[in-house]
Amino acid sequence: MPPARLTGARRWLMAERGAEDGILDALIIGGGPAGLTAALYLARFRRRLALVDAGDSRAAWIPSSHNLPFFAEGIGGRDMLARQRESLARYGITPRRAEVTALSREEDHFVASIAGGAPLRARRVLLATGCRDTPPDLPDLHEALNRGLLRYCPICDGYEARGRKVAILGHGARGLGEAVFIARTYTRDVTLLTLGETLSPEDRARAEEHGIRLLTAPIEALETEEDRISAIRLGGQEHRFETLYSALGLQVRSGLATDLGAERDETGALIVDDHCRTTVPGLYAAGDVVRGLNQIVVAMGHAAVAATDIHNRCELPTEDEPGGNRAAAPRAAA
Repeated sequence: MPPARLTGARRWLMAERGAEDGILDALIIGGGPAGLTAALYLARFRRRLALVDAGDSRAAWIPSSHNLPFFAEGIGGRDMLARQRESLARYGITPRRAEVTALSREEDHFVASIAGGAPLRARRVLLATGCRDTPPDLPDLHEALNRGLLRYCPICDGYEARGRKVAILGHGARGLGEAVFIARTYTRDVTLLTLGETLSPEDRARAEEHGIRLLTAPIEALETEEDRISAIRLGGQEHRFETLYSALGLQVRSGLATDLGAERDETGALIVDDHCRTTVPGLYAAGDVVRGLNQIVVAMGHAAVAATDIHNRCELPTEDEPGGNRAAAPRAAA
């Protein structure tokens, strides 16, 4: 049977007030697959928590994902997120739509500055802010994404492009790497559009090895039909493809953590340990903001690991995180 539902106002008040000192057990920043999964785990661990979401999840742009178990026919990103929020609502938790503008540390807890609202205080913070794809300069970009004409992740949906005529937008090694992945895995009809950038002789040789055509002229125009890209004009010539991938890079949204001194890699992705702890004590990270494979199921796995560790360490006077010496809550299996 489902858990008894607390009234939304009462449960939210409990979560927002936290302990008598007004400090939450955990604050989750980001309401995508990772943040919502972590909130579900912590709610079921009976922790005092809040989830703040700016409403810009990368997952919301997925027209249909087939890599999630139990959804053989695929599921759209917005539908998936709505289902996650519905599951969380059964425990009386509703994400707060707001932006966390800064994160600071005060003695044994964090303080999150909220745009247009009072700050939140929590002993532990899970950053699930994800990343943002660098968009190509194309007309009707959002419409092309919604219709599945422009894609960002061949790991997610390359299977649906198997045997098709595929083009990749990308510069240098990143664009070529994605083109090689698609050519090796799904189709031999691959063209790399370098957007005016010339590849090195080594990259050209690698492209030739995998049968990848190169078009180096900038894009002049793009035409679409109902279910396909009908034409791309480059250098005065028209080319036709069935699927277009963008491999222009990612902007990792890790600034809240790096401003506190959290270690990151050269792309800005956060470096975490096996428990999804960053190098800042008490600060966790999960999902695409973490260095590794950007996949929904990976993000959910990060969230489960992080949430369980947060629960196990809550209210324990650990060596690296002093304070919080209230009666210990039940401990979950690590």
